[in-house]
Amino acid sequence: MGRAFEYRRASKEARWDKMSKIFPKLAKAITMAAKEGGSDPLMNPRLRTAILNAKAQNMPKDNIEAAIKRAAGKDTANYSEVIYEGKGPHGVLIVVEAATDNNTRTVANVKAYFNKNGGSLAPTGSLEFMFAHKAVFELEKPQGLSIDDLELDLIEHGLESIESYDEDVFIYGDYTNFGSLSKALEDKGIAVKKASLKRIPSSPIELSEEQMADVEKLLDRLEDDDDIQAVFTNIA
Repeated sequence: MGRAFEYRRASKEARWDKMSKIFPKLAKAITMAAKEGGSDPLMNPRLRTAILNAKAQNMPKDNIEAAIKRAAGKDTANYSEVIYEGKGPHGVLIVVEAATDNNTRTVANVKAYFNKNGGSLAPTGSLEFMFAHKAVFELEKPQGLSIDDLELDLIEHGLESIESYDEDVFIYGDYTNFGSLSKALEDKGIAVKKASLKRIPSSPIELSEEQMADVEKLLDRLEDDDDIQAVFTNIA
């Protein structure tokens, strides 16, 4: 996929290996899910997913349990989920997903990150058509079940495409079918390694290493902000 892609992947993995940043974001996702749908993972699909993703990042069990309990606390902040859209250097389109208890603070910070790093915020909804909002599941290749059979089984639950590699399988569906796909995989006893909602660019662009370095400055600032849960770009 090119040196620019490898550079982006390596640098992103290095950033998200900073546990001091990733654990609070994962904990916030767990707390929000528990507060919205209850503290029982068996009855709350969103909480199950948040816990699954936390475990995938080796988040300690005590941290996960503390995040769930925090949802019942009277002093727990009420977070709202907000989407910001903007343009970065070299024509890069960026969608930012945030969870904040103070939108005034968060939008001011996001605007400053864009302005100081060669970008600018765009009106809400102006870039939405450039990304496909998808449910994505990563799982180990199931034993005793062919990929073709799995595909046929999941189509009625919202499967759009499936990609199989040496050991891993990736399942894609529209974001509205996240719950039905998740339940179908559970019912089949198929263990999911990671599950998430992603924004996949419809027209990805290639950047040189030099251009990527410019964009990374902005992405670093965005991803280091505690209010920001995920950042998506149209970089190939």
